[in-house]
Parts: sequence; C-alpha cells; structure tokens
Amino acid sequence: MAHKAGFVNIIGSPNVGKSTLMNVLVGERLSIITSKAQTTRHRIMGIVSGEDFQIVYSDTPGVLKPNYKLQESMMEFVHTALTDADVILFVTDIYEDIKIEEKILQKIKNTKVPVLLLVNKIDLADQEKLEAKVQYWKTEVPNAEVIPVSALEKFNVNYVFDRIVALLPESPGFYDKEQLTDKPEKFFVSEIIREKILMNYKKEIPYSVEVVVESFKEEEKIIKIRAEIIVVRDSQKGIIIGHQGKALKKVGTEARKDIEAFFQKQVFLELFVKVNKDWRDNDTQLKRFGYIN
Repeated sequence: MAHKAGFVNIIGSPNVGKSTLMNVLVGERLSIITSKAQTTRHRIMGIVSGEDFQIVYSDTPGVLKPNYKLQESMMEFVHTALTDADVILFVTDIYEDIKIEEKILQKIKNTKVPVLLLVNKIDLADQEKLEAKVQYWKTEVPNAEVIPVSALEKFNVNYVFDRIVALLPESPGFYDKEQLTDKPEKFFVSEIIREKILMNYKKEIPYSVEVVVESFKEEEKIIKIRAEIIVVRDSQKGIIIGHQGKALKKVGTEARKDIEAFFQKQVFLELFVKVNKDWRDNDTQLKRFGYIN
C-alpha cells in the first residue's frame, strides 16, 4: 500500500473546541484548553504516524478581528494554515451563532482542498437542533462534508480520523515517525503556565500575559525551570503576585503538577513577574515570543 501524508489544519472561531479536538486526535495534551477566548495563540502541530500514513495536525488561534499586533500575528497563522493544508477541519459547534470572519469563510468555500466541517458539542444538543445546524452548514459551505462530533465525548472522532486518512495525498512522511510535535519542550512549559493564568485570573489579565521560559535544565532526577510572566502594567504585576505572593504560588503549584505529568519527571519551578508595557504591539517583542518570523 502507498504511503500517505499531509497537513490537516484545524480552523474555527474561539471556544468551539478546536484544541480539545486536536488533543483527542493526537492522543496527547498539546494545546491548552480553557473556556476563555484566545486560548491558542500559536500554530501548534501534533503528529500522528502509522505504518503507511502520517498526519500533521495543526491547531490554530480562534478567528477574530485583530485589535493589536499580537492578534494580527495570530490571524496570520490562520491564513497560512488555509494555504498549506491538504485537508481542512473547519470546526464550529452546536451553539455558535457568531459569523466566522467573512474572508476566512470565503477562503474555505473556494478552496480546492477537501473540507471536513465538524459540528462539535453535539452532546449538548437535541436531535432537532442538531439536524437544523447540520442542514444550515450543508447549505452555507456546500463543498464541505458536514460531520456531527463531540470532541469531549469522543463521538464520531474515529470516523473523522478514517476520513482524514482516506483524503490524504500519497506522500512520504514529513517528520520522524516517533516525533509528536514540532514545538520544543520549553514551549509546552510556557503554555501550561499560561493555561493556569487563564484559569486563575479574570478580566483582561490573561490576555495581557506572555510566559517566557528563561531556563530549562534537565538533570537525572529533576527538571529545573525558571520562567518569567510578562504583563503590560504595574497593577497587573501586583494582581498576578497577589497578597503575600499567594496567587503566584497557586499558579506555580498547579503548573508544576501538570508539567511533571507532561514530562513524567519531578520538576522544580521558579516563577517571576516582569512588566513590559507594549509587548503586544512591539514587533521586536512579538518576534522574541515567536509570533513573527
């Protein structure tokens, strides 16, 4: 049998379950998942290889209208994902009434690439609502195959996987068969810490934050990590640290436990907070944080 391989790019609005789907398809927790919008900021690849296939999944930021340079860079990841896909997974959900950005929708409608349109979270809907939503998307994006799924309950995920493999072009693999992702270890440490900030702080705080791993030293029995949490205002620094450092300590403890689970090894984690007032609109800083090539 000929070997098949290709890039399968996941696109959709914020909070429709793209990262949950990606993690289920890859079988590892590569993309951070919270209920807040803009959780995914980078394009994160997860690689699944079999004897005669290799799927390179790509989770992208939720589609939005940019308000500052960081968000412009995030949307560049989405546009790139539309141009280099072999298969597009366009994810919506049973509740989504927000129109996806028109330029993106038009590109999906006009693409020559196979599109699997996944209506997610169907475990939360009745049959009548589901049928109406499926019919709507069949009319709206006639070039797509519409598939109801529940990423959380793993309903229809195996069918989606089978359809992806069937649609892949014949090609040798792009990565080593043992490789799981294109991102370095430091990236996942920073994402885990950022997830805990998203979960523990409200309002604009999580969207003002970037996490930079300054030091990652793996020894025989322990990994020693030093990370900086970057905020845009002095008042945010105080909120992140909290009274007597309790808030930062909570984030550190939760992050350390997840990092230990990720690497299957004991972790010593040090967190520091710094103010960088314009990082979200500064090309130099955005390049440093990996948002601009």
